[in-house]
Amino acid sequence: MYPGYGFLSENPDLAEACERAGIRFVGPPPSVLHLTGNKARAVAAAREAGVAVLSSSQPSSDVDTLLAAALEVGFPLFVKAVAGGGGRGMRRVQGPRELRESVEAAMREAESAFGDATVFLEQAVVNPRHIEVQILADATGHVVHLYERDCSVQRRHQKVIEIAPAPNLDPELRDRICADAVAFARHIGYVNAGTVEFLLDERGKHVFIEMNPRIQVEHTVTEEVTDRDLVIAQLRIASGETLEELQLRQEDIVLRGAALQCRITTEDPANGFRPDTGLISTYRSPGGAGVRLDGGTTHTGAEVSAHFDSMLVKLTCRGRTFRTAVRRRGARSRSSGSAASPPTSRSWPPWWTTPTSRPGASPRASSSSAPTC
Repeated sequence: MYPGYGFLSENPDLAEACERAGIRFVGPPPSVLHLTGNKARAVAAAREAGVAVLSSSQPSSDVDTLLAAALEVGFPLFVKAVAGGGGRGMRRVQGPRELRESVEAAMREAESAFGDATVFLEQAVVNPRHIEVQILADATGHVVHLYERDCSVQRRHQKVIEIAPAPNLDPELRDRICADAVAFARHIGYVNAGTVEFLLDERGKHVFIEMNPRIQVEHTVTEEVTDRDLVIAQLRIASGETLEELQLRQEDIVLRGAALQCRITTEDPANGFRPDTGLISTYRSPGGAGVRLDGGTTHTGAEVSAHFDSMLVKLTCRGRTFRTAVRRRGARSRSSGSAASPPTSRSWPPWWTTPTSRPGASPRASSSSAPTC
């Protein structure tokens, strides 16, 4: 059973049901899903593996207990749902005055989204980069990484644009981050494809925040720069093959060029990014050299309902350099891109300025009004 990257892919109950029924679940074992599905337990496992983590509180569903714990964690901080994902059940808190309201709001959202109101407090990193590492692991304990992605451009804690490899990342820092990702995956007995996520501060210090035990929406950029098919690797690992049999040796995995992905969603930037519904009246697919479009259910006449995620398609562009990938993305998508009703997120965010030259610098939004995703 291949669960994709929806909520079912992280559901240990489904993995256990498959195991009892004699069905091969394409993903890590249930014990790992139980661990990674609880952010607080995952942070504790990272600490055991020798990977740096942020200061945090014990999980709780008692508001007063959490308010007291905030004094030790310090401000600014995040309130995070232990079963959270996709930015749900998360609030950033600048100071004590807004803490109670934020904790209560995060707990209500977590209960509604995940059926579990338990949250914890975690130290916030000021002006961070969000760096994640793609890993593959087999059932014999071998783990490899396929380098990193920069997912720093986000809205409401949800990724919007992803880049591989991360621009302006010092090679030695890249090696340390990737080594920590492999160490964590090996420590918890991980199997199959997964992503280990880190925050990188302005001083070049990285800390573990969570692991996503599944294929990611943004896996396309990793495939483009490593020439490795991650979904095929998932299926073959699930069938019992080893990384050696897949010819996935760390020394053979190299980066080629750069790629970025934009998510096109049915959200209206002029109306507070509220998801919209309706019939797609016009749709033109971008294409050409170095352009990849993932979106098999999007076409003229398709109906966008309120029952599914707002993402329509994923546009991925690659080039020999990051600049080339950006230019290709702009040229190809504007000349043959999608045009749809209801409104989409193509007009947001403003496109980036050229990445700065300081170590670890990430692309930032500029005041340009050029359409993007």
